[in-house]
Amino acid sequence: MIVTLGGLGGRFDQVMASVETLFHATNITPTPVIVIQECSLIYLLQPGKHKLYVNTGLESEWCGLIPVGNPCDNVTTTGLKWNLTNHVLKFGTLVSTSNTYDESGVVTIETDKPLLWTMGIKNKQNA
Repeated sequence: MIVTLGGLGGRFDQVMASVETLFHATNITPTPVIVIQECSLIYLLQPGKHKLYVNTGLESEWCGLIPVGNPCDNVTTTGLKWNLTNHVLKFGTLVSTSNTYDESGVVTIETDKPLLWTMGIKNKQNA
């Protein structure tokens, strides 16, 4: 896993540049790339099934799934308070923000297109 520190604070155009970099990274390396800054993490999920472990104690309470670049025509999740079942995610219709976790400690996500996973992480002040 490649971890990039910074790039999620300050100017919105710079935040979007970090998101675009995640798209470029998929053409450069097969290694997953995540971006972390202060209390946020983003990771670009590729089409397919994903299992995320959210019981490390480092997660804060919020998470979201954001379709960037293309609509996602078929998204299914488990392990969230508000799960999706074969939902379409696209701007102007539905974007999954301000979600949280159920008590299982595992989130599964199945998507047909690249989908941005975002989640809160604890920093030293709120750990």
